[in-house]
Amino acid sequence: MGTERGDDGGKGSSSLLEDLRARIADGTYPLGALLPAQRELAVEFGVSRDTVLRVLRELKSEGWIESRRGSGSRVVKSPVHSGREPQAAPRLRAALGPFVARAFAQPVVRLDVFTLTSESLDAHVRLQAERIRTGEIAIPERVELRMLLPSETLELPYPRAVPPAEEGTAAERPAALQERIQERLRGITRRHTTSLRSALRDLETEGVVPSVDVQVRQVPLVPAFKLYLRRGAEALFGPYEVVERPVLLDDGTEIDALDVLGLGSTLTRHVNDEGDPDSTGSVFMESMQTWFDSCWERLSVPLG
Repeated sequence: MGTERGDDGGKGSSSLLEDLRARIADGTYPLGALLPAQRELAVEFGVSRDTVLRVLRELKSEGWIESRRGSGSRVVKSPVHSGREPQAAPRLRAALGPFVARAFAQPVVRLDVFTLTSESLDAHVRLQAERIRTGEIAIPERVELRMLLPSETLELPYPRAVPPAEEGTAAERPAALQERIQERLRGITRRHTTSLRSALRDLETEGVVPSVDVQVRQVPLVPAFKLYLRRGAEALFGPYEVVERPVLLDDGTEIDALDVLGLGSTLTRHVNDEGDPDSTGSVFMESMQTWFDSCWERLSVPLG
């Protein structure tokens, strides 16, 4: 565990990290592509080279890129290929981008989401909103989004600081450091939730989409998985994988932590078979929709 700071502080680090994640998620930097040179990223974002290096280390620790001296940083994982190594043959994985695109291809867009943060969804929703504005896809009659997030009053089991062995047991970790890493997660959630809400509500405000209803609520549950539902049509389901990796705090401090890889979670797709209510896909869809509705109606409270 160490501390490093660039001249620009943590705000530039967070902005660069989130933007690079989003660009990988939306295909700006596809699987196998090289990221811009460190000097180019520093100029574009107005940050120091030290900040760029810290952010690239975090992307590498998350498994998104490989960096080699003299060869730059290359994308080795994407929302489609989300394995540890590039896959030679397709596997039974699903991607959030095409799922969201299918939702926005409908006259009425209906999405129900349960997730740790709204980071993954934000990038894809903003992409679809831009496609609507540019006329690339048909304008939907209505957009409805319900999203459940963990309550901010919960102390989550991840991310959690991992102290060096010489500092004793996990129970002896400094409480202040743990609060900082939890606040980092809450900050990520707030930023992306605000971004997502704005991207959709602006469509209605600008008169592009006739009706938009975005509701975000909190539940006293620790997400062990993420769930995306197109009501009555299909679902994406993916467990969060717990890993140990360096985490970059907003002030530039880098610490070792137990965390989960949200953007790179492996997702499986389940489809409702209207002709067979007893099929595996139909049963999964019905059970997950019932579970979501019960949490929404009985456990959730509006996000403040």
